[in-house]
Amino acid sequence: MEEPIIANPLPFGDEELERYVLEECVKRQRLDHRSSALVMPAGQCELAIQLARLGASVTAADLAEHRQQVEGRVLAAGLREQITFVPYRLPELPDNPDCEPYDIVVLRRSLCALPYDLARQVVRSVLQKLRIGGKLYVSVLGLHSELSHGYAAAEAPLETRYAPLGPALAKKYAIPGPVCLYTERNLFMLLLEAGASVLRTQTSTYGNVKGIAVRV
Repeated sequence: MEEPIIANPLPFGDEELERYVLEECVKRQRLDHRSSALVMPAGQCELAIQLARLGASVTAADLAEHRQQVEGRVLAAGLREQITFVPYRLPELPDNPDCEPYDIVVLRRSLCALPYDLARQVVRSVLQKLRIGGKLYVSVLGLHSELSHGYAAAEAPLETRYAPLGPALAKKYAIPGPVCLYTERNLFMLLLEAGASVLRTQTSTYGNVKGIAVRV
């Protein structure tokens, strides 16, 4: 598969979703005095570090070539005991059996690098990494955003909506490969068809689509 999308092309696109993640972590720490979280991709590691500072045991998953960068940030934050780096590349998932099942899984943007049917399989597999009652937080790139300008699959049905961005936007956001862009309803159906109970979906000001689901 192509390298998963790990950059956020829409500024501040995940801030609200991350707030929900942190609130859930605080709630679980109060009730159970422990929580575990999987963040993929780890990116700049800000969310993993915030979760660890709240007391969670965190798996920070990213491409193998980003190990040094992620582990350097973890070491600088003094959280080497709380955060473990695990490599992955979609559609394969990270493997850290010592921390599974997780209370919280955060899956950010990289699903868009997969065709819809494969993305649904990935979400189904991700749900198996959650304990019953655990929550999945997902963000995807939106069809009703700047990215749709020049997107060849804009009118295609979801099952076949997989194409490169327009050349100017592909260059601007460094997303050279084909992507599947989502509406809010599309993400709802993805989570539902994967077997999750959907708690919330929303579209950000910048057009990112976000969802929160629970394993039942």
